[in-house]
Amino acid sequence: MVFEPPQRLVRALGETYGDAAAQEWLGQLPGIAEDAVTGLGLTVERVQAPGGRSSLVLLVRRKDGTPVTLKIAPLEARPALERAALEHWNGWGSVRVLAAFGDGALLLERLHSEVSLRSLPEAKALLEAAGTVRRLWVEPAGDHPFESVEERTGRQASAMPAAADSDTEPLVEAALAARAQLVATTPELLLLHGNFRQSKVLAGERAPWLAVGPEPVVGERAYDLARLVRDRVEDLIAAPAGASVARRRVNKLADSLDVDRDRLHGWTLFRAVESGLRARAAGRHQDAELLLEFAGWL
Repeated sequence: MVFEPPQRLVRALGETYGDAAAQEWLGQLPGIAEDAVTGLGLTVERVQAPGGRSSLVLLVRRKDGTPVTLKIAPLEARPALERAALEHWNGWGSVRVLAAFGDGALLLERLHSEVSLRSLPEAKALLEAAGTVRRLWVEPAGDHPFESVEERTGRQASAMPAAADSDTEPLVEAALAARAQLVATTPELLLLHGNFRQSKVLAGERAPWLAVGPEPVVGERAYDLARLVRDRVEDLIAAPAGASVARRRVNKLADSLDVDRDRLHGWTLFRAVESGLRARAAGRHQDAELLLEFAGWL
């Protein structure tokens, strides 16, 4: 199969796994895609672009003409965990898994990839996002394979002090202190999306909005909401009253979903600082500046 991987995918894989590992997988990708398409009896329409940051997304059709989506990810992106989460939700608030092929290919129901919650006005988008994420918060199976919020953030926290400089050191210290306080108690252990934001919720046919692309983790709801709080951060930064709007958003989301305000504030701070440091290390300086300024408002 001959195709050109979207540049967004190429750049993101290089940032995440290193250029050598990314190029190795990208070199194997046409063969992996051909095997999955043949094995599942599909006809390819086109590559979805710009697509995802960790997977190739192909718009395909089944033998009966049904439009579906084929998602292919490297093993480092842990597609088996995504499959486990989606199968556990079984279409309740999320895209439905129709089949799998090999270790990294998932056949998913076709959603309207061009229409995400980011296409809605801000207030409406947050309302629909809250209604969607609420459906995902269910108890995991007893033998679930997912890591905990404490484990995931522990790895992230260990890398943060070395990435700090004199300007960001106070923020990093505050973020690490917030995390330490949060993981000292665990109010609930629910299956979480792990990377929930407006762009991860797409329009569907059997339901108005369905979540895609989970990075599943087990823990408290406040952790899952923390990424949503900073959605459209560029608009918040540009707004004259952006700081107060950001703080009100924390309180509004917490109250609407019965989440503790202080815990949501703490996880929002930690996740914004951690993401800002990673963006800066990857050379995405504008993203880093926005995220760290946002964190400073909290």
